[in-house]
Amino acid sequence: MTDSTNGLKQAQETIAKLQNNLNQVILGQHRGLQWLLAAFSAGGHVLLEDVPGTGKTTLAKALALSCQADFQRIQFTPDLLPSDILGIAIFDQKQQSFRFEPGPVFCHILLADEINRASPRTQSALLEAMAENQVSIERKIRRLPNPFFVMATQNPVEFHGTYPLPEAQLDRFALKFSLGYVSQEQEVAILQNQSQQHPIDSLKACISLAELQQLQAQVKQVHISLELQRYIVAIVAATRVAPEVKLGASPRASLTLMKCAQALALINGDNFVSPDVIQELAVPVIAHRLGLDSQSTFSGLDAKSLMHDIVQKISIPV
Repeated sequence: MTDSTNGLKQAQETIAKLQNNLNQVILGQHRGLQWLLAAFSAGGHVLLEDVPGTGKTTLAKALALSCQADFQRIQFTPDLLPSDILGIAIFDQKQQSFRFEPGPVFCHILLADEINRASPRTQSALLEAMAENQVSIERKIRRLPNPFFVMATQNPVEFHGTYPLPEAQLDRFALKFSLGYVSQEQEVAILQNQSQQHPIDSLKACISLAELQQLQAQVKQVHISLELQRYIVAIVAATRVAPEVKLGASPRASLTLMKCAQALALINGDNFVSPDVIQELAVPVIAHRLGLDSQSTFSGLDAKSLMHDIVQKISIPV
């Protein structure tokens, strides 16, 4: 067996372990779990937006517990400060000097719970961390652990006490999607599953940090043809010339779509990217990065619908 074949097999085994673990806790969210694992495997970050009670926080905790990695949770509130996230210099009276006390951002998996309840100033504390895996504090650049993954949850902006995320913050998230409600049969299964205790209470880690790092390295080996790279660029470029859009997607969107497509192809059991994988991910990867003009918003158009139209209009390479 060649090294590439062996690496592919090991990566798919790692994915299967994660899926089995998450399926013990989260029911009826097959596509959402796949998208989450795609971003996780590709080294991106995820923003879950949904109404309270649909399992956003539970999903994040289940993913963190499934890995033997350092996990931290930050409950975002209006009075949260950037130093509460990044850390602060504390004066040590014994040493008569300042020492740096790291904040919760120094971890492998960070749950930013209800991120849009904090002020934009506090939200921006994560910009450098999410883009460059580092933070600048006290005139020093401090590297974050590798891998570093942020999973943020937020309630819809229409809810009271929330702040919309700035465009620069949204652009840092590889995917944004909602879990939504499950069917009535699945909701009955959830009630039965939690009649005695929550399944997450007995969840154990199923992969090591080394296996996670190997998985992320294997994603980069999934083949994507030049024609499909051009297809990705064509989809992203179409957002920049659409008359309804005042802020189109950047090259970061193209890179993210390619990496997440490689990861989802691996999750599907393939060692190459196909056009249908790109089409599936185009909306959750790109839509949240777009800024529509006021007239389009007033007429009821949303970014998801616009992205669906763009994907349908761009010719698939043959």
